[in-house]
Amino acid sequence: MLSMTISPKSRLCAGLLLAIALGACSKQEESAPATAAEGTRASTAAAPAPAVAAEVQAMGADQLREAAGQALRENRMYAPAGDNAMEYYLALRDKLPDDAAVASALTDLMPYTVIAAEQAVAREQFDEAQRLAALIEKADSAAPALPRLRQAINNAQQAVAQRSEAEAARAKAEAEARQKQLAAQQAAQQAAEAEAARRLAEQQEAARQEAARREAEQREAAARQAAAQQQHQQAAQVAQQAPAQRNLRPISMPAPRYPPDALRAGLSGEVLVEFTVGSDGSVTDARVLRANPARTFDREALNAVRRWRFEPVDAPVTTRRTVAFSPGG
Repeated sequence: MLSMTISPKSRLCAGLLLAIALGACSKQEESAPATAAEGTRASTAAAPAPAVAAEVQAMGADQLREAAGQALRENRMYAPAGDNAMEYYLALRDKLPDDAAVASALTDLMPYTVIAAEQAVAREQFDEAQRLAALIEKADSAAPALPRLRQAINNAQQAVAQRSEAEAARAKAEAEARQKQLAAQQAAQQAAEAEAARRLAEQQEAARQEAARREAEQREAAARQAAAQQQHQQAAQVAQQAPAQRNLRPISMPAPRYPPDALRAGLSGEVLVEFTVGSDGSVTDARVLRANPARTFDREALNAVRRWRFEPVDAPVTTRRTVAFSPGG
């Protein structure tokens, strides 16, 4: 264990071990994804946790000594939270306040914890920086680095907030610029279309003046073409209509049960369900195609659809229906 020897030679070896461990811990921390926005939300959304985890405080002195030694051997000097040498020694000091070896171990660990906290601030991992600052404060509330570290966290958080505001303002300005550009393009397009229409009208007038008979023939041909196109569109619309929508006649469509949690929260939504109506009119193979919000009303919508009954049909028919949920409905 780190704290059981106090000789200069042993302190030097311990310092080298801690330096190597600090490098490994720092690499592990850098590999964890953390953005500025996530750090800011984490630091403001939850109340700060105690410096030493409750599970660590509940351990006995012998357990704490063994856990602290193991943490040092595995380069867990100050992280992860709840399983690091710093917390184990702090809890051990609470139980054995006069133990010189524990005090020596905390003294050795302190500078590396400070460096780790500064690195967390630089990476804008404010939740981790505040956790480490809490460890430093519990180890030595009069530590010279503590006020500077607290101020660095505060300054960095303010800088992130200001940067976010600047980015939002820039994004808004860019959106407004794009909107203006789009409006200008639309105006130019409308003007070009109007000019093209004017020229076309002049050409058509000249054509009418030159050949009234041809123009009449063209109008008649255009009318026939429009009539044919309309007939084609109507035929396509009839063909696109699902047989299920024309032939299915419901007998019983009980409303779905409203999920209690969603009802208490005042949530509303809808679920698009695809299902097959068998020849006897019963519903099979019901499945959710789309739900808003997701997974809130899915189960009750499927349960309700499976209870639906329709008049018997010649052959199974697959169709879709939207099941709506409204607290006031």
